[in-house]
Amino acid sequence: MHSIDMDLVEMTLDVMKYTIDRISNVTPELGAPKKEEELFAMVGETITPNGIGGETAFKLFKDVLVKATVPIDHPRHLAFVPAAPTRAAIMFDLVTSASSIHGAYWMEGAGGIFCENQAMKWLVSLTGLPKDAFGVFTSGGTAANLSALVAAREGWRSRDEKHKAVKGLLLTSDGAHSSIQAMAKVMDADLEMVLCNGENLTGAELSKTIANLSKEDRERLFAVVATGGTTNAGIIDQLDTIADVCEKENVWFHVDCAYGGGALAAPSVRHLFNGIEKADSITIDPHKWLFSPYDCGAVIYRDMELAKNAHSQKGSYLEIFKDDGAHGFNPADYQIQLTRRLRGMPLWFSLAMHGTEKYRDSIERGIELAKIAANKIKERDYLELVRPASLSVVLYRRIGWNPNQYRDWTYKNHREGIALVTPTKWKTNGEDETISRFCFINPDTTEADIDLILDTMR
Repeated sequence: MHSIDMDLVEMTLDVMKYTIDRISNVTPELGAPKKEEELFAMVGETITPNGIGGETAFKLFKDVLVKATVPIDHPRHLAFVPAAPTRAAIMFDLVTSASSIHGAYWMEGAGGIFCENQAMKWLVSLTGLPKDAFGVFTSGGTAANLSALVAAREGWRSRDEKHKAVKGLLLTSDGAHSSIQAMAKVMDADLEMVLCNGENLTGAELSKTIANLSKEDRERLFAVVATGGTTNAGIIDQLDTIADVCEKENVWFHVDCAYGGGALAAPSVRHLFNGIEKADSITIDPHKWLFSPYDCGAVIYRDMELAKNAHSQKGSYLEIFKDDGAHGFNPADYQIQLTRRLRGMPLWFSLAMHGTEKYRDSIERGIELAKIAANKIKERDYLELVRPASLSVVLYRRIGWNPNQYRDWTYKNHREGIALVTPTKWKTNGEDETISRFCFINPDTTEADIDLILDTMR
């Protein structure tokens, strides 16, 4: 199965033809999931002792399986946080896999890591962190947040021997991403939420929360997680005042910009992130608003040595990577993964091909689309804005609808291939309310697309 024969050559041509067709298709079919038993009835057993052959397997994928998926780059996929990888990034993702480079250590992956580091240098420049700050690419925001918070806890423990026997404490807002709660569980740290009632976390609220902690809990506090664009509403915490409190309290300041980080490149909203330059660590997901393929996250550190102390792995077979003869930047030293692919290379190629100005313009377009959608909602008497558009997120309600009507509308539009727009929850007067939500990432989404979706709510 490792040999090169005519079947492999023909299969390669088939794969390349499919890839070219898919990349050039600006409106891919909006597929929908099927139950596992339905798919099995259509496809049958695919893993057999003698194999079913590449041609058969690929035909099943093209004709059946890919149609049971939803393309994240469809211009009317406005649910969750979609994505819109550039054609250049998608093409280079193929090159990344075909090149078979191990991206953990410079000794094996120097050329590829150099590419990643060029892209990382641009990301870091957006944050305003000092010149010695840097970072690495991860599998996504969850891995990036975990890497940052482990570094935070290990730095806290290194300051006082007593901390090594104590369970650490994190503070964040109730609007923070669910991965923060997940990471606290993985780390076996306690997490306390600051209630913000649907608005942003401020330094005053944080300071009050810390003041109300018991002496023991204040000793356990090792990090505060602020959000640079909440997933649900695009809300940005008051980063500058939070940074001041963290500095005063000598607590690690982490900013989760997994979704909103792309907006650091947008002049129209950059001021909303003032204070991020004081962070100890930052998470950004290029596979969200920086137009990379899945999966590509990033974690950036003010002090790389603190990250290295927390994450650098030891092992007899790894010692050669620390030798002067293999000297270079080793991404494995700065995040939780050892084995890693070069996730940042597609971003590097796309940036190198297109330039940062086109990235800026495409991100600004997402912000503009949110404002356009908000105005269109205001013009319809059966719709109502829940709050002003923030970054590229718009929250709105269909007046008079109950949760079941939102759900049925979502499934109907998806089933008919119109759009994927899903409901969410929002607190109104202290009570959870089901509403609808747009998240704009794809610059190819049009005003006509927005009208089409809103008109189905009549």
